Amino acid sequence: MIKVAIIGAGIGAKHLVGYRALPDRFAVRHVCDLDLTRAAQATGDDPDISLTNDLDAVLADPEIDLVDICLPPHLHVPVAVRALEAGKHVICEKPLARSLAEMDLLEDAALKAGKQVFPIFQYRYGLATAQLHALIEAGLAGKPFVASAETHWNRQPDYYAIAWRGTWAGEAGGAALGHAIHAHDLLCHFLGPAREVFAQTATAVNEIETEDCAAIALRMESGALATSSVTLGAGDDTSRIRICFQGLTAQSGSAPYTPAEDAWTFTARAPVTQGQVDAVLAKVAREVPGGFAGYLAAVADALAGQPGREVTLADGRASIELVSAIYSAARQGGMVRLPIARNDPIYTGWQPED
Repeated sequence: MIKVAIIGAGIGAKHLVGYRALPDRFAVRHVCDLDLTRAAQATGDDPDISLTNDLDAVLADPEIDLVDICLPPHLHVPVAVRALEAGKHVICEKPLARSLAEMDLLEDAALKAGKQVFPIFQYRYGLATAQLHALIEAGLAGKPFVASAETHWNRQPDYYAIAWRGTWAGEAGGAALGHAIHAHDLLCHFLGPAREVFAQTATAVNEIETEDCAAIALRMESGALATSSVTLGAGDDTSRIRICFQGLTAQSGSAPYTPAEDAWTFTARAPVTQGQVDAVLAKVAREVPGGFAGYLAAVADALAGQPGREVTLADGRASIELVSAIYSAARQGGMVRLPIARNDPIYTGWQPED
């Protein structure tokens, strides 16, 4: 049984639902938030969960194995390092860090503590992604050619009523960082890491500091080409992924926040037949846990010494490196190659100096 403290009761409330779906593996002992009323609403006044606004006391609790950080982005690394120094494993919401230099600090702290850090990328988990993994492992997908991602969401001014949102200091970035980061993780998860990036960004929808639109082109290490279209000015919230492999095309539905739990189509391309594709799909268990429950099941496996499905600290670094390249490319007006060198100014952060 892994004993958990959730820090932050906003998105932390959704994490709690994931933990409660796995009662034989996790027990949430604390929810820590400056607003105890919000913490009580998140837990439903569960008598087994302590509500507190004292982070020091939570980190000092010897029973806690895992600290789940659901705070504004500028607090992610400082609190994660404190949790690691207290001898806890860490789950942390996206973005994991605000720069590659911050990633160095986090990686050093994890190595020194001998503990694991798990970035939150719950979009990887669900029946659809399990099906695509099965098709790849069966050798039917073959070489990836191209992919496209759409993160077309609707964010009105009231979304930015929370003071830290839409600011470089608080949110650390805009739509390319906080919204499309999940779609970009899925692209890299299935196509391999990005190696060249072109990008354009704009602040066109709301009066904020950070960008709310982006057009991004990627060349992956696998040779595949990918595009990402991002806006917070859509009429509704829609996420869509389409990947064309040598042997088939995988296409998501349009569910905005749980794409892997939506129905995907997998269309064969000769010489692969639809019958071969459908035969593999029929063997994938329909009860694959998705979203936070699937993500947390993989974390529990990793902590039990059965790694393989979890999101790793290296995955988190790759996501931050890609974000760094996107901002660098947008500002330079040209192509950026990855990996990013330590002497590159973007290594220490993409937030404007002014």
